[in-house]
Amino acid sequence: MSDYQIKTQVVGSYPVPSWLQAYPTSPNLRDAMLTVLKVQELAGIDMISDGELSRFDVNHPETNGMIEYFIRPLGGISPHISREEWLQYQKAKGMQFRTRPPGVVTGSIHEGSLNLPEAWQSIKCLTTHPTMFTLTSPYMLAKTLIDRHYGDLETLTNAIARVLANQVAALDAPMIQVDEANLPGHPEDAKWAHEPFNMVLNAIQGEKALHLCFGNYGGQSIQKGFWKCLIEFFNQLNVDHLVLEFARRGYEELEVFKGLKPEIALGIGVVDIKDNVVETPDLVAQRLESAIKVLGADRVKWIHPDCGFWMLPRSVADRKMEHLVLGRNIFEGK
Repeated sequence: MSDYQIKTQVVGSYPVPSWLQAYPTSPNLRDAMLTVLKVQELAGIDMISDGELSRFDVNHPETNGMIEYFIRPLGGISPHISREEWLQYQKAKGMQFRTRPPGVVTGSIHEGSLNLPEAWQSIKCLTTHPTMFTLTSPYMLAKTLIDRHYGDLETLTNAIARVLANQVAALDAPMIQVDEANLPGHPEDAKWAHEPFNMVLNAIQGEKALHLCFGNYGGQSIQKGFWKCLIEFFNQLNVDHLVLEFARRGYEELEVFKGLKPEIALGIGVVDIKDNVVETPDLVAQRLESAIKVLGADRVKWIHPDCGFWMLPRSVADRKMEHLVLGRNIFEGK
């Protein structure tokens, strides 16, 4: 990792290369992952990702495998959706970004054939650069399901959290990032959601990161809300740093993070992934400087895109990563 004071990272996903979409074979997946890792290395990103390419499935393009990849292998969940359940799902609050549920909870959830350690092993052998592993939060996974067993969102979320915690405890990744794109639009659940989040975070061996955003599908935000509604939730987390969406939303809400406990470092989104326009390095540097003026040099430790890149053209994603690093370099005068 570089010796810069402020580190750069991606959020996780990358545009699926065309050859992998056309021929999703194991050799092509390995070649695609090698390509994505090398592109980030050449751009100078401090903490890179495999692009989450192993989660790609042509049959669930809505969330690029962010949900199904984790749900399908779990025991206690049926993939069979009745017409009545499908119709019910159309009316579910906050699920407008999906056309059908990933499954129905029919019994006690267990890990089934989910094997995150195997997934991490397939990534770590492809690069010597610091690489993170990402996973979807138990809350977001629970929200997408139809529950016929637990009858309570909190209980269901905790059941999923126990499985994920057991899995991530076996990972030796230098950073593990938990991704959450639903809670920012439903802060009423934040009063209890810290417990399942901490269950997963406490099991992580390396740097503990939590990415939160207001959703992205086709350049559209899915959730509406404000960061100020989650400050109390953040302060109850056992997390090293937050990875937060700002570039698209603007930076007016930075002030509320003065109330964040000092043990948590901030990652600031300075690249808008809902727009094909590539930010100049100078603009990235200006956004970083503005954030530090508000919060102080001791709080902002990471900069990154707002969310994952998977919906952008590869050429745009690559240039945004390059300019992210160049902007950081300009700010630090190197």
